[in-house]
Amino acid sequence: MSATNHPLSIAIILARAGSKGLPGKNRALVAGRPCVEWTFEHVRASEHIDRVGVSTDDAEIATLCRQSVFEHWPRPAELASDTATVDAAARKALIQADENGATPKNAPVVILYANVPVRPAGLIDRAITLFYETGCDSVQSYAAVGKHHPTWTARVDGEGRVRPWEGDRLFGGIYRRQDLTPAFVPDGGVIVVRRSCLDAAAAEPQNPHAFLGRDHRAITTEPGEVIDIDNEIDLAVADQILRRRASMQTPAYNST
Repeated sequence: MSATNHPLSIAIILARAGSKGLPGKNRALVAGRPCVEWTFEHVRASEHIDRVGVSTDDAEIATLCRQSVFEHWPRPAELASDTATVDAAARKALIQADENGATPKNAPVVILYANVPVRPAGLIDRAITLFYETGCDSVQSYAAVGKHHPTWTARVDGEGRVRPWEGDRLFGGIYRRQDLTPAFVPDGGVIVVRRSCLDAAAAEPQNPHAFLGRDHRAITTEPGEVIDIDNEIDLAVADQILRRRASMQTPAYNST
């Protein structure tokens, strides 16, 4: 991390203790290290983040946070359930951060998930740079859906009958992947958001994506560049990628 000509950028690492898909995933060992520590490394490599804190209700992660000289913003139980929203947890963390030194209102808020141990080099700074270059409300990383394209989805009823997801032709009549219209999904790598949008979203609890604002932009990643751990398979894939990097003596993350 290093200072820039931009206003202070504050990063919030979200790391709740619970998880239905893979309990304890944020501190599960990935390539020999607790999962959250890989995000710590990604933050350290950023040239545009000056303040970092971890929002967590997990005592072990809180200890890792303090050992890494990051701020710890205790996450209350009502914001650590599987129904709690990302923006509500981030707003609470910012309130706690302000209690220990106010953050400029025009500073971007960088939201990072602790269960993402694999990110491409420079991803965070790419998102922050686009945020400043465009003056948008938010930037999020997206990955191409590949063969899991919505056109190639279908409806299957209780008796096994298959129907098109939409329209009259199964799979839209398309059989070549190259003919599909490019489609993308959020990959969990990074979110950068204007604080005013994050605060305003509190008035729209019925819209869980209101905090992204009106002008929402994307940076894209290649297949496998971001691994968001939600199950045992994701964990195994991330572990192998990071171990392979180590065996090749390739840094797990760098800013070049």
